Order: sequence, then structure tokens, then C-alpha cells
Amino acid sequence: MSMRYKGGVISATAPTTSTSAATGVWTLTQQMQAKGQSLWPAAPVLVDYLVVAGGGGANTGGGGAGGFRTDSNFSAAGGVAITVTVGAGGTGTVNGTVPSNGSNSVFSTITSTGGGYGGATDTGSYFGAAGGSGGGGAGDGRGSTGGAGTVGQGNNGGGSSSGAPYPGSGGGGAAAVGGNGSGSTGGNGGAGTASSITGSSVTYGGGGGGGLFYSGGTRGFGGSGGGGDGSANGAGNAGTANTGGGGGGFGDYTLNLAGGNGGSGVVIISAPQAAASTTGSPTVTTSGGRTIYSFTSSGSITF
Repeated sequence: MSMRYKGGVISATAPTTSTSAATGVWTLTQQMQAKGQSLWPAAPVLVDYLVVAGGGGANTGGGGAGGFRTDSNFSAAGGVAITVTVGAGGTGTVNGTVPSNGSNSVFSTITSTGGGYGGATDTGSYFGAAGGSGGGGAGDGRGSTGGAGTVGQGNNGGGSSSGAPYPGSGGGGAAAVGGNGSGSTGGNGGAGTASSITGSSVTYGGGGGGGLFYSGGTRGFGGSGGGGDGSANGAGNAGTANTGGGGGGFGDYTLNLAGGNGGSGVVIISAPQAAASTTGSPTVTTSGGRTIYSFTSSGSITF
């Protein structure tokens, strides 16, 4: 027997039940067993993150800054060790050899791309390389261009088409493009971006300044946020460690000195509660009721 109403049919027949569950859904028995054995999944934790990759190495062109990514309320899985990778800076090189890009930094599914290397004079790689921010073009006289930055992480490097003393260009920064090498002056590195995730404002991701193939000109300066200064007559300066700053370009190829190495990256996680465990020895601080984990080497974190 059944009776009709506007919304459909009401039946006196009980529905058929099942002891199984759809894929990915636990039965009541499985739930009770998991709770009894302390296997019940931990709830996710909403965290803020800053992930900065290693900066690019330099030649006469300044290295690009490591990719800069930050956001709030990221859902970090509970009860699971989350991998943290801190990218190394790229290697700067002497005339006629090619530098290297910085290495990526990673937190869970978030990857920041290593900074692009600065263009190398007297090689086939006189253009700046692409990266989180692009490397600056070499002081080469052939019309070098900067490498492309990654959208949402950084900016392009500068370019140069000037003659002697062949100024290199600045690497791109997290907040601004690298400056062009012009006349007898190396391009400045692009500015970085400030973050207050630790409770204090710190700037990360400055591009490296351009150097000079010959002496007799003016070096480019590194961008705010750890970018290394270029040199007019010596080795380029390294990007600052744990900022992702790009290396600065060398000055005067006859000295056979190298462009600066890129600065290493950093991963910082701000959580509303203390983690259950960590590896990699992060620095732990507190601010505004939150616990902050600053990783300067690779490791893991479990909430």
C-alpha cells in the first residue's frame, strides 16, 4: 500500500540496507575500530606559508631571484609528514662559462621555481635564463635580453645592447623587473617583496646587479631583498642566504673572477597550533598566538 502526495510517493516498504560503503567512505564498524586503535585521521590545519626558491648565479649578467610564493589558509593534511625542500642558490662563474639556476623550494603541493642565471659573456648563453625571476642579460655587445620570470612568482631580467665597457643587466626581483645595462653602467637588480609572516617585516627575492665585462664603468646594485651587488673590477657579490637573492655580476674579465652565487631559499610556515613533529631543525618562534616554523634546510613537518 502506498499513497501519493505532491512531492512523490510514500511507500510502506522499507528500503534495502547494506553493510558496505562507497569507495573512500568508512562503515560504522571501521570507524569504531580505527578510533580504538588510534588510527582515526587527524583534521587538516589551516596554515600560512612563504616559499622562496634559491636565487640564480651570475656572470656579467645578474642572477634572477628565486620564485616567491605566499598565501594564507592553506589546508595542510593532519597526521601526515609534509615534505619541505629549501632550494640552494645557483653557482656564479668566470668569463666564458655558464652559471646555474637556483634550485626549487617546496612545501606540500606548493613549488617555487629557482631563479634564472645571469647571461654569460663569450658564450652561447649570453641571454639571461628563465626562472622564478629571470636572470639579467650579459654585458656582451650582441644585444642580450633578460630571462622570463614565472607568473605569480617573479619578474623578468633586464637586457643590454651597449658597447664597451659592456655592462651587464640586473636580474629580476619578486616585485620588479631587472634594470637594463646602459652606457657604462650595469643594471640594478629588481626589488624584492616584504613579508610579515614571522611577525616582523622582512624582504625576500631581490635580483642581482649587473657587472662589467671591461673595467671603467659603474656596477649595478642588487635589489632589496638579498640581491648581490655587481662589481666594476672584481668578483660579483653573492645573494644573501635564505632570501632567494640573485648573485651580482663580475667586473673586468681580465681578473678571471666569478660572478656571485645566488642566495639560498627559505620556507616559513605559520600555524594556529604547534606541530606534532618536525625534521630538518627549523627555527621555531611565536607571534600573535601563532607558531612559526622557519626552514633554512630541507626537512618535514607533521600537524
